[in-house]
Amino acid sequence: MSFVAEATPGRLDSVLANLSGTPRADVQRAIARGAVLVDGVSRPKSFRLRGGERIEADLEERVEVGPEPGGVPVRYQDDHLAVVAKPAGMVTHPTASRRSGTLVNRLLGMGMPLSEAGGTDRPGIVHRLDAGTSGLLVVAKEDETHRRLTAMLAAREVGREYLALVRGEVAHEAFTVDAPLGRDRARVAVRRGTGVEAVTELEVRERFPGATLLVARPRTGRTHQIRVHLRSVGHPILGDRAYGGGGDDALRFGLSRPFLHAWRLFFPHPVTGDRIEVEEPLPDDLASALERVRSAR
Repeated sequence: MSFVAEATPGRLDSVLANLSGTPRADVQRAIARGAVLVDGVSRPKSFRLRGGERIEADLEERVEVGPEPGGVPVRYQDDHLAVVAKPAGMVTHPTASRRSGTLVNRLLGMGMPLSEAGGTDRPGIVHRLDAGTSGLLVVAKEDETHRRLTAMLAAREVGREYLALVRGEVAHEAFTVDAPLGRDRARVAVRRGTGVEAVTELEVRERFPGATLLVARPRTGRTHQIRVHLRSVGHPILGDRAYGGGGDDALRFGLSRPFLHAWRLFFPHPVTGDRIEVEEPLPDDLASALERVRSAR
């Protein structure tokens, strides 16, 4: 889609997003590939516009996010929200390059009403799970509930617990990793002094020779937070090849993805105030891997 406009003052990516009605992430991708010109010159996304410049942009038109069959398990729902179990291998929501095969597509296929407060690509989604992580997600069905859940997450009023099988024998029964995180190209890394706050509480659930089953309670919700924090203390999640958890032991236990599962979710209902508490057992692949670990003692 070709787009031409007279600039208003501000950052290039923000101004173009506002003028064109295109999501800012899509605008940034167009700028990165050289498809945006300011007075005939390619500029970075942070370029400061004075106002009055001629902006020319070749913006990709998005394919509508559509419903898909298959559904996902629903563990709790009412008129305001739902708690669903995301399978491993499924992306949570569409992106510019992926318009199908996501949790959102499945929810739409189930006819579930979804809030619009998170944007057109993230209807109902107030928090995410990595594609390789299985387990529980809360989904908002209408906008006011979405806004309240988002505020509750920011205030750390939503309890989330994960099960993680890590390499090595953890020294302490309970410990906390407080290490800021930042992007390192496609991955995330600890960035002390420059990263954003990230805190994960961890507790031993079961010990094995050469491995430990932990309960992880993230107090913040950064991308790849639990995975990077565990790697940073020398105990990567088994099966997590991106963050040091691959290798012979992971293969021996049959792990083809990270042993990370969002098994428990609890919070006061944002509308009624009632306590919502949901647990999700380990899926078959992780349950089988855990049995292999136990039998190897």
